[in-house]
Amino acid sequence: MATTKRLRFHLSPCFFFLLLPLLLQFHSGMSELQFNYYAQSCPKAEEIIKQQVVQLYYKHGNTAVSWVRNLFHDCAVKSCDASLLLETVTGVASEQASERSFGMRNFKYVSTIKAALEAECPLKVSCADIVALSAREGIVMLGGPRIPIKTGRRDSRVSYLAEVEKFIPNHNDSIATALSVFNSIGIDDEGVVALYGAHSVGRVHCVNLVHRLYPTVDPTLDPVYAEYLKGRCPTPDPDPDAVVYARNDRETPMILDNNYYKNIINHKGLLIVDQQLASDPRTTPFVQKMAANNSYFHEQFSRAIALLSENNPLTGDQGEVRKDCRYVNI
Repeated sequence: MATTKRLRFHLSPCFFFLLLPLLLQFHSGMSELQFNYYAQSCPKAEEIIKQQVVQLYYKHGNTAVSWVRNLFHDCAVKSCDASLLLETVTGVASEQASERSFGMRNFKYVSTIKAALEAECPLKVSCADIVALSAREGIVMLGGPRIPIKTGRRDSRVSYLAEVEKFIPNHNDSIATALSVFNSIGIDDEGVVALYGAHSVGRVHCVNLVHRLYPTVDPTLDPVYAEYLKGRCPTPDPDPDAVVYARNDRETPMILDNNYYKNIINHKGLLIVDQQLASDPRTTPFVQKMAANNSYFHEQFSRAIALLSENNPLTGDQGEVRKDCRYVNI
């Protein structure tokens, strides 16, 4: 008489512990950001973005600064979700229309990067990840550190124009306001000081400077530097559409380095918040340390950028992957 043997599988409790995150992910449709998210769906994605950023840099050097500013303005407002890139159409009021977006440019070249990705792997790489990865490559082109950036963000279907002023400090808000805003999204004071090091590159339009020069010079400005700024901004009412500006750093204007901190210690900050960064007791120790050590600045800048890039992203089945970064999918 044949006997039937019953097979028994003994699974360790550790197996279920390891399996639980996958089960939860399957149940909710959610996933987390991760390194090399596109390894299977679009293996060349990160290299394509790097190539495009490099090519655009050598054609239009200021694009590198634009990529960094895009990250700040997109990720600080609600989520790293490319809502910044949406243009105004029926039902969408673009964040680019905000006064806080004054001076931002080169959005059209995001479409250049997106087109290269769509040619390789259609509807796979999100515009939000383009924002994050182009910023990473832009920082490298500006002489900064190469920052490990996770991917897997999805694109917002809505714009947050009404929220921009809440999350993006004005050019001349106080350091107290800036600390409060960035602390609210998980960036500590040391990280905030590092993020302001991005003012080492690029330029500031005279519209945002003249109140420190006219009718009288701000006493916290170095007098000789103030005269230089008056030469750059000779009238108290500059035309917002005119190309009148001062460089954030006259010595290394397109290098992301710690000269910014040396400048503000010497009362050569362009904006009120720059000068307050050097004098507020909460931030002064970090300013002094970054002025003395460029490697420390780069280390803290890397940490803060990574934190900013992971602010409340859409993942899994949230949002969408836009075909055109300027518009939601139809």
